[in-house]
Amino acid sequence: MPLTALIIDDEPLARQELQYLLDAAGDVSVLAQGTNGIEAVELIRTHKPDVIFLDVRMPGLDGFAVLKKVLALDRKLKLPQVVFATAFDQYAVKAFEVNAVDYLLKPFDGKRVQRTLEKVRERVSGEAELATEGSESASGGGMGGAALTGRVSRRVAGAEAKLDALLRMVEERTAGATASAGMGRSGKVVVRAQSRLLLIDQKDLCFATIDEGRISVVTKTLEGDSNCRTLEELMDQLDPEQFWRVHRSFMVNIQHIREVVPWFKSSYQLRMDDRKQTEVPVSRSQTKRLRELFNL
Repeated sequence: MPLTALIIDDEPLARQELQYLLDAAGDVSVLAQGTNGIEAVELIRTHKPDVIFLDVRMPGLDGFAVLKKVLALDRKLKLPQVVFATAFDQYAVKAFEVNAVDYLLKPFDGKRVQRTLEKVRERVSGEAELATEGSESASGGGMGGAALTGRVSRRVAGAEAKLDALLRMVEERTAGATASAGMGRSGKVVVRAQSRLLLIDQKDLCFATIDEGRISVVTKTLEGDSNCRTLEELMDQLDPEQFWRVHRSFMVNIQHIREVVPWFKSSYQLRMDDRKQTEVPVSRSQTKRLRELFNL
């Protein structure tokens, strides 16, 4: 089924990347794009889309505040399906079920966007069937209309309660991350290799990649596993001036890039200086930074 959508994000490259992936998916009409929370509230009320792709971190109203504002301004408004977009894994929690069908981690991944759209269509289709049943019950007399109104009211109240719970969880996680931020950057990284726990210098780390929850760390002389659960957690231990998240699944040390390799459809890969001369993909949303970094 065709879907109508809004994209709300303060990063132009992120908006362009998501627009590209939604266009490629087909049967998705992006009605408008917004750059901040204030615009988001007005666009939601004006267009009443099926789904909004909503950035978590924006100046002014963040993604959570946008939803609270929409609910406060118009309790009768049917809240769209919500897909949160974030570059921060600490926000990617199950509590995103605040009427959200899913979340997307930046840089965006085409297959993940497809899976998310499938979930959106299921939810939209289910709500349409519910509304049809309520309308038929109301036209036939009885309490069908009142029952439907009651279900809508409970849905709005439930969304508000879940949103409040999510906000509390995010505040707690953010406070914890802030408290531990200064503890991580010791200059050393723990790598599990050859049944040993090795301490390696940050400057020796070439790149890291994540696959099915396992983070592999590669230097010029060894390969091993990190104890971190996410690349974001590993990045928190490293110098942000030297380490760059070039792709959803890869992080590289800029000092260990050996060659920039032009690739398919104006994309690039980075050939690293490890023993295998591994080629690391650069996501479309990170291409601009690559060009700026190396004056391409």
